[in-house]
Amino acid sequence: MKAMVLCAGLGTRLRPLTERWPKPAMPFLGQPLFRYHLAVLKAAGVTAVGINTHHLPDTMAKAARAECERAGLSLHVVHEPVIQGTGGGIRGLKDFLAGEDFIVFNGDILFPVDLKPVVAAHRESGAVATMVLLPMPEGETYAAVEADAGGQVKRIAGYGPGGDGLKPWHFTGVHVMSPSVFDFMTAEGPEDINREVYVRVMQAGLKIRGHAVDAYWSDLGMPSRYLATVRDVLEGRVPLQALGTDSPLAGLKADAAGAWVHPEARVAGTVRGPAYVGAGAVVDAGASVGPGVSVGPGARVGQGARLERCAVFEETQVAPGEALTELLAWGPHRVPASLAGR
Repeated sequence: MKAMVLCAGLGTRLRPLTERWPKPAMPFLGQPLFRYHLAVLKAAGVTAVGINTHHLPDTMAKAARAECERAGLSLHVVHEPVIQGTGGGIRGLKDFLAGEDFIVFNGDILFPVDLKPVVAAHRESGAVATMVLLPMPEGETYAAVEADAGGQVKRIAGYGPGGDGLKPWHFTGVHVMSPSVFDFMTAEGPEDINREVYVRVMQAGLKIRGHAVDAYWSDLGMPSRYLATVRDVLEGRVPLQALGTDSPLAGLKADAAGAWVHPEARVAGTVRGPAYVGAGAVVDAGASVGPGVSVGPGARVGQGARLERCAVFEETQVAPGEALTELLAWGPHRVPASLAGR
Protein backbone atom coordinates (compact mmCIF):
# COMPACT_ATOMS: atom_id res chain seq x y z
CA MET A 1 0.00 0.00 0.00
CA LYS A 2 1.13 3.57 -0.68
CA ALA A 3 0.53 6.77 1.23
CA MET A 4 1.01 10.50 0.82
CA VAL A 5 1.99 12.92 3.57
CA LEU A 6 0.99 16.53 2.83
CA CYS A 7 4.16 18.58 3.36
CA ALA A 8 3.83 21.75 1.26
CA GLY A 9 2.23 24.11 3.80
CA LEU A 10 3.81 27.44 4.72
CA GLY A 11 3.37 27.13 8.49
CA THR A 12 2.70 30.86 8.93
CA ARG A 13 1.27 30.49 12.44
CA LEU A 14 4.49 28.90 13.67
CA ARG A 15 6.91 31.51 12.37
CA PRO A 16 9.81 32.02 13.00
CA LEU A 17 10.18 28.29 13.74
CA THR A 18 9.01 27.43 10.24
CA GLU A 19 11.72 29.63 8.79
CA ARG A 20 14.00 26.78 9.86
CA TRP A 21 11.77 23.72 9.48
CA PRO A 22 8.68 22.86 7.41
CA LYS A 23 6.02 21.72 9.86
CA PRO A 24 6.34 17.96 9.22
CA ALA A 25 10.11 18.18 9.76
CA MET A 26 9.89 20.13 13.03
CA PRO A 27 11.42 18.47 16.08
CA PHE A 28 8.96 17.14 18.61
CA LEU A 29 10.43 15.63 21.77
CA GLY A 30 13.74 14.99 20.08
CA GLN A 31 12.51 13.53 16.80
CA PRO A 32 11.05 14.92 13.56
CA LEU A 33 7.26 14.95 13.55
CA PHE A 34 7.47 13.08 10.23
CA ARG A 35 8.84 10.03 12.07
CA TYR A 36 5.58 9.57 13.95
CA HIS A 37 3.59 9.74 10.70
CA LEU A 38 5.71 6.98 9.21
CA ALA A 39 5.26 4.77 12.28
CA VAL A 40 1.47 4.97 11.91
CA LEU A 41 1.57 4.42 8.14
CA LYS A 42 4.01 1.51 8.29
CA ALA A 43 1.86 -0.21 10.92
CA ALA A 44 -1.09 0.11 8.51
CA GLY A 45 0.80 -1.77 5.81
CA VAL A 46 2.29 1.12 3.86
CA THR A 47 5.53 0.32 2.04
CA ALA A 48 6.01 3.47 -0.07
CA VAL A 49 5.43 7.13 0.81
CA GLY A 50 5.07 10.22 -1.37
CA ILE A 51 5.33 13.83 -0.28
CA ASN A 52 4.73 17.20 -1.90
CA THR A 53 7.10 20.07 -1.12
CA HIS A 54 6.90 23.83 -1.52
CA HIS A 55 8.16 25.70 1.55
CA LEU A 56 11.83 24.89 2.32
CA PRO A 57 11.69 22.02 -0.18
CA ASP A 58 15.29 20.84 0.26
CA THR A 59 14.95 20.72 4.04
CA MET A 60 11.68 18.80 3.80
CA ALA A 61 12.98 16.33 1.23
CA LYS A 62 16.17 15.71 3.22
CA ALA A 63 14.24 15.02 6.42
CA ALA A 64 11.74 12.76 4.65
CA ARG A 65 14.52 10.86 2.90
CA ALA A 66 16.37 10.22 6.15
CA GLU A 67 13.23 9.12 7.98
CA CYS A 68 12.02 6.85 5.16
CA GLU A 69 15.43 5.23 4.95
CA ARG A 70 15.37 4.69 8.70
CA ALA A 71 11.89 3.13 8.48
CA GLY A 72 12.68 1.00 5.44
CA LEU A 73 10.12 2.77 3.24
CA SER A 74 10.65 4.04 -0.29
CA LEU A 75 10.08 7.75 -0.93
CA HIS A 76 8.68 9.69 -3.87
CA VAL A 77 8.97 13.52 -3.85
CA VAL A 78 7.05 16.00 -6.00
CA HIS A 79 7.88 19.71 -5.77
CA GLU A 80 5.18 22.36 -6.21
CA PRO A 81 6.65 25.66 -7.47
CA VAL A 82 3.18 27.13 -6.93
CA ILE A 83 1.34 25.69 -3.95
CA GLN A 84 -1.60 23.58 -5.13
CA GLY A 85 -3.77 23.08 -2.07
CA THR A 86 -4.74 19.70 -0.67
CA GLY A 87 -6.56 18.48 -3.78
CA GLY A 88 -3.94 19.76 -6.18
CA GLY A 89 -1.19 18.33 -4.01
CA ILE A 90 -2.70 14.85 -4.14
CA ARG A 91 -3.26 15.21 -7.89
CA GLY A 92 0.46 15.95 -8.28
CA LEU A 93 1.26 12.45 -7.05
CA LYS A 94 -1.33 10.74 -9.25
CA ASP A 95 1.20 8.67 -11.17
CA PHE A 96 2.69 7.46 -7.89
CA LEU A 97 -0.59 6.78 -6.08
CA ALA A 98 -2.89 5.48 -8.83
CA GLY A 99 -3.55 1.77 -9.10
CA GLU A 100 -4.86 0.86 -5.65
CA ASP A 101 -6.32 2.39 -2.51
CA PHE A 102 -3.98 4.76 -0.68
CA ILE A 103 -3.77 6.83 2.51
CA VAL A 104 -3.37 10.62 2.73
CA PHE A 105 -2.01 12.03 6.01
CA ASN A 106 -1.72 15.66 7.11
CA GLY A 107 1.88 16.49 7.92
CA ASP A 108 1.32 18.71 10.98
CA ILE A 109 -0.61 16.46 13.37
CA LEU A 110 0.20 13.97 16.10
CA PHE A 111 -2.22 11.10 15.60
CA PRO A 112 -1.02 7.71 16.92
CA VAL A 113 -3.93 5.69 15.54
CA ASP A 114 -4.41 2.17 14.21
CA LEU A 115 -5.46 2.67 10.58
CA LYS A 116 -5.79 -1.01 9.63
CA PRO A 117 -9.52 -1.17 10.54
CA VAL A 118 -10.13 2.05 8.60
CA VAL A 119 -8.45 0.67 5.48
CA ALA A 120 -10.42 -2.58 5.75
CA ALA A 121 -13.73 -0.76 6.19
CA HIS A 122 -12.97 1.50 3.24
CA ARG A 123 -12.26 -1.43 0.95
CA GLU A 124 -15.53 -3.10 1.95
CA SER A 125 -17.61 0.05 1.50
CA GLY A 126 -17.06 0.83 -2.17
CA ALA A 127 -16.66 4.51 -1.28
CA VAL A 128 -14.52 6.87 -3.30
CA ALA A 129 -12.92 8.07 -0.08
CA THR A 130 -13.13 7.53 3.67
CA MET A 131 -12.49 10.42 6.04
CA VAL A 132 -11.13 9.51 9.49
CA LEU A 133 -13.28 11.36 12.04
CA LEU A 134 -13.40 12.17 15.74
CA PRO A 135 -16.12 13.67 17.92
CA MET A 136 -15.97 17.46 17.66
CA PRO A 137 -13.55 18.69 20.37
CA GLU A 138 -15.30 20.72 23.03
CA GLY A 139 -14.88 24.44 22.59
CA GLU A 140 -13.23 24.21 19.16
CA THR A 141 -14.41 25.84 15.96
CA TYR A 142 -13.22 23.39 13.33
CA ALA A 143 -15.36 23.15 10.20
CA ALA A 144 -17.68 20.17 10.60
CA VAL A 145 -17.96 17.04 8.51
CA GLU A 146 -21.64 16.09 8.62
CA ALA A 147 -22.62 12.46 8.16
CA ASP A 148 -25.85 10.47 8.28
CA ALA A 149 -26.57 7.57 10.63
CA GLY A 150 -24.96 5.14 8.20
CA GLY A 151 -21.69 7.05 8.16
CA GLN A 152 -22.12 8.57 4.71
CA VAL A 153 -20.77 12.12 4.51
CA LYS A 154 -23.32 14.59 3.17
CA ARG A 155 -21.75 17.98 3.85
CA ILE A 156 -18.22 19.28 4.55
CA ALA A 157 -17.62 22.75 5.98
CA GLY A 158 -21.05 23.75 4.71
CA TYR A 159 -20.48 22.37 1.19
CA GLY A 160 -22.39 19.46 -0.31
CA PRO A 161 -25.93 18.21 -0.79
CA GLY A 162 -26.74 18.00 2.93
CA GLY A 163 -29.80 16.26 4.34
CA ASP A 164 -31.79 15.65 7.50
CA GLY A 165 -30.54 14.15 10.75
CA LEU A 166 -26.87 14.76 10.08
CA LYS A 167 -24.30 14.61 12.88
CA PRO A 168 -21.25 16.93 12.94
CA TRP A 169 -17.81 15.36 13.27
CA HIS A 170 -14.23 16.60 13.37
CA PHE A 171 -11.99 15.64 10.46
CA THR A 172 -8.53 14.45 11.52
CA GLY A 173 -6.72 15.23 8.28
CA VAL A 174 -6.37 11.54 7.38
CA HIS A 175 -8.21 9.89 4.49
CA VAL A 176 -8.22 6.56 2.68
CA MET A 177 -8.90 7.03 -1.03
CA SER A 178 -9.63 4.92 -4.05
CA PRO A 179 -7.98 5.83 -7.38
CA SER A 180 -11.38 6.90 -8.73
CA VAL A 181 -10.98 10.12 -6.71
CA PHE A 182 -8.71 11.42 -9.47
CA ASP A 183 -11.70 11.42 -11.85
CA PHE A 184 -13.18 14.32 -9.85
CA MET A 185 -10.10 16.54 -9.84
CA THR A 186 -9.45 19.37 -12.26
CA ALA A 187 -6.61 18.99 -14.72
CA GLU A 188 -4.55 21.77 -13.16
CA GLY A 189 -4.53 24.57 -10.62
CA PRO A 190 -5.00 24.73 -6.85
CA GLU A 191 -8.05 23.07 -5.29
CA ASP A 192 -9.23 21.78 -1.95
CA ILE A 193 -9.87 18.06 -1.51
CA ASN A 194 -12.69 18.52 1.01
CA ARG A 195 -14.53 21.61 -0.17
CA GLU A 196 -14.20 21.00 -3.90
CA VAL A 197 -13.19 17.48 -4.94
CA TYR A 198 -15.33 15.60 -2.42
CA VAL A 199 -18.29 17.88 -3.11
CA ARG A 200 -18.15 16.85 -6.78
CA VAL A 201 -18.11 13.20 -5.70
CA MET A 202 -21.20 13.69 -3.54
CA GLN A 203 -23.00 15.64 -6.25
CA ALA A 204 -22.36 12.75 -8.64
CA GLY A 205 -24.21 10.44 -6.25
CA LEU A 206 -21.11 8.52 -5.13
CA LYS A 207 -20.07 7.84 -1.56
CA ILE A 208 -17.71 9.66 0.76
CA ARG A 209 -17.65 7.75 4.04
CA GLY A 210 -16.83 8.88 7.54
CA HIS A 211 -15.07 6.46 9.88
CA ALA A 212 -15.04 7.47 13.55
CA VAL A 213 -12.10 6.39 15.70
CA ASP A 214 -11.21 6.62 19.38
CA ALA A 215 -7.68 8.03 19.46
CA TYR A 216 -5.60 10.98 20.57
CA TRP A 217 -5.29 13.74 17.97
CA SER A 218 -3.60 17.12 18.00
CA ASP A 219 -2.88 19.78 15.40
CA LEU A 220 0.59 21.24 16.02
CA GLY A 221 0.09 24.15 13.66
CA MET A 222 0.32 26.97 16.21
CA PRO A 223 2.54 27.58 19.27
CA SER A 224 -0.15 27.00 21.89
CA ARG A 225 -1.13 23.66 20.35
CA TYR A 226 2.48 22.57 19.98
CA LEU A 227 3.16 23.23 23.66
CA ALA A 228 -0.14 21.66 24.72
CA THR A 229 0.79 18.50 22.80
CA VAL A 230 4.20 18.33 24.47
CA ARG A 231 2.46 18.51 27.83
CA ASP A 232 -0.14 15.92 26.82
CA VAL A 233 2.64 13.44 26.01
CA LEU A 234 4.65 14.16 29.14
CA GLU A 235 1.58 13.98 31.38
CA GLY A 236 0.55 10.59 29.98
CA ARG A 237 -2.53 11.64 28.02
CA VAL A 238 -1.26 10.25 24.70
CA PRO A 239 -1.34 6.47 24.11
CA LEU A 240 2.02 5.94 22.43
CA GLN A 241 1.79 2.19 21.81
CA ALA A 242 0.87 2.72 18.15
CA LEU A 243 4.26 4.37 17.60
CA GLY A 244 6.20 1.36 18.89
CA THR A 245 9.93 1.96 19.07
CA ASP A 246 9.42 5.33 17.36
CA SER A 247 7.72 6.72 20.46
CA PRO A 248 9.63 9.77 21.69
CA LEU A 249 9.89 8.12 25.10
CA ALA A 250 10.91 4.64 23.87
CA GLY A 251 13.98 3.36 25.67
CA LEU A 252 13.83 6.05 28.35
CA LYS A 253 12.90 5.56 31.98
CA ALA A 254 11.09 8.24 33.93
CA ASP A 255 11.64 8.97 37.59
CA ALA A 256 8.76 8.94 40.06
CA ALA A 257 7.73 12.48 39.08
CA GLY A 258 7.75 11.74 35.34
CA ALA A 259 11.09 13.30 34.37
CA TRP A 260 12.36 11.65 31.18
CA VAL A 261 16.11 12.29 30.92
CA HIS A 262 18.10 10.82 28.05
CA PRO A 263 21.18 8.90 29.25
CA GLU A 264 23.37 11.10 27.03
CA ALA A 265 22.11 14.31 28.68
CA ARG A 266 24.17 16.03 31.41
CA VAL A 267 22.13 17.31 34.32
CA ALA A 268 23.74 19.21 37.17
CA GLY A 269 20.63 21.24 38.00
CA THR A 270 17.11 20.14 38.91
CA VAL A 271 14.59 18.48 36.58
CA ARG A 272 11.05 18.29 37.92
CA GLY A 273 8.64 16.12 36.01
CA PRO A 274 6.74 15.90 33.91
CA ALA A 275 9.65 16.95 31.73
CA TYR A 276 11.91 15.72 28.93
CA VAL A 277 15.65 16.33 28.46
CA GLY A 278 17.04 15.08 25.16
CA ALA A 279 20.32 13.52 24.09
CA GLY A 280 23.33 15.80 24.48
CA ALA A 281 21.34 18.46 26.33
CA VAL A 282 22.98 20.15 29.33
CA VAL A 283 21.26 21.50 32.44
CA ASP A 284 23.81 23.52 34.39
CA ALA A 285 24.10 23.67 38.16
CA GLY A 286 21.48 25.84 39.78
CA ALA A 287 19.11 25.61 36.81
CA SER A 288 15.53 24.39 37.27
CA VAL A 289 13.68 22.58 34.49
CA GLY A 290 9.99 21.66 34.76
CA PRO A 291 7.26 20.92 35.14
CA GLY A 292 5.84 20.77 31.61
CA VAL A 293 9.17 21.34 29.84
CA SER A 294 10.85 19.76 26.82
CA VAL A 295 14.58 20.42 26.32
CA GLY A 296 15.69 19.30 22.88
CA PRO A 297 18.90 17.50 21.90
CA GLY A 298 22.03 19.60 22.21
CA ALA A 299 20.30 22.47 24.01
CA ARG A 300 21.86 24.08 27.07
CA VAL A 301 20.08 25.51 30.10
CA GLY A 302 22.42 27.96 31.80
CA GLN A 303 23.19 28.28 35.48
CA GLY A 304 20.28 29.62 37.51
CA ALA A 305 17.81 29.54 34.59
CA ARG A 306 14.17 28.72 35.38
CA LEU A 307 12.01 26.86 32.87
CA GLU A 308 8.33 26.00 33.30
CA ARG A 309 5.74 25.00 30.70
CA CYS A 310 7.91 25.58 27.64
CA ALA A 311 9.66 23.78 24.81
CA VAL A 312 13.32 24.45 24.09
CA PHE A 313 14.36 23.39 20.60
CA GLU A 314 17.55 21.61 19.66
CA GLU A 315 20.89 23.43 20.06
CA THR A 316 19.21 26.42 21.74
CA GLN A 317 21.11 28.24 24.49
CA VAL A 318 19.09 29.40 27.49
CA ALA A 319 21.11 32.15 29.16
CA PRO A 320 22.17 31.91 32.81
CA GLY A 321 19.41 33.29 34.99
CA GLU A 322 16.87 33.42 32.13
CA ALA A 323 13.27 32.61 33.06
CA LEU A 324 11.07 30.96 30.41
CA THR A 325 7.36 30.24 30.83
CA GLU A 326 4.60 29.41 28.32
CA LEU A 327 6.74 29.73 25.21
CA LEU A 328 8.73 27.97 22.51
CA ALA A 329 12.45 28.78 22.47
CA TRP A 330 14.59 28.37 19.38
CA GLY A 331 17.96 30.07 19.03
CA PRO A 332 17.42 33.74 19.99
CA HIS A 333 13.65 33.51 19.48
CA ARG A 334 11.12 33.28 22.30
CA VAL A 335 7.67 32.59 20.85
CA PRO A 336 4.70 33.04 23.25
CA ALA A 337 2.56 29.93 23.50
CA SER A 338 -0.11 30.68 26.07
CA LEU A 339 -2.43 27.73 26.44
CA ALA A 340 -5.27 30.22 26.62
CA GLY A 341 -4.97 30.30 22.81
CA ARG A 342 -5.19 26.55 22.49
